[in-house]
Amino acid sequence: MSTELARSQTCLNLMRAFAGESQARNRYTMAAATAKSQGFHVLERLFLFTAEQELAHAKVFYRHLTQLSGRTLTVDGTYPVDLPNDSLSLLRAAQHNELQEWEHDYPAFARVARQEGFDVIGKHFETIADIEHTHAERFGRFADLLEKGELFFSPDKTRWVCLKCGHVVEATLAPAHCDVCHHVQGYFIRENVQLL
Repeated sequence: MSTELARSQTCLNLMRAFAGESQARNRYTMAAATAKSQGFHVLERLFLFTAEQELAHAKVFYRHLTQLSGRTLTVDGTYPVDLPNDSLSLLRAAQHNELQEWEHDYPAFARVARQEGFDVIGKHFETIADIEHTHAERFGRFADLLEKGELFFSPDKTRWVCLKCGHVVEATLAPAHCDVCHHVQGYFIRENVQLL
């Protein structure tokens, strides 16, 4: 079955996805500011890194609506309000929201798109759903480290990398300050736990 995009459920789902990705980007930008204020510069980078990917997703969804340029679409949707003032809660909220997109929202949007004859759009929903799963796993990994008090501590010797200058130190505890650029501990990340 092939449906005209303007009269399709897919059209509305694209706008919902665009709105959701846009809001996620803004939430993560605000979460980055909270992490920075708490001295967790590595978490600030994590949120900003993910925010840029959410912008890329928003662009993918929005570009599918090009033929509707100049029109106004009315959609309903549900969007989270995540305003805790601590980095751990923000990480857990982000993890939850990313899992919601991966498990529920985008697979459902992909099914509808394919049923309506929009296979490329369906594929984009599926592919971006997989990326959201990666985001959830990454947020969860950092939340686990923070929760266990191991964001800057490891029971075993590990290699710590300064995000500012790249200096590497092998120790159980990330240095209080980088020996090279003098940035604080909050800029250190385990070499084997990258933002990617």
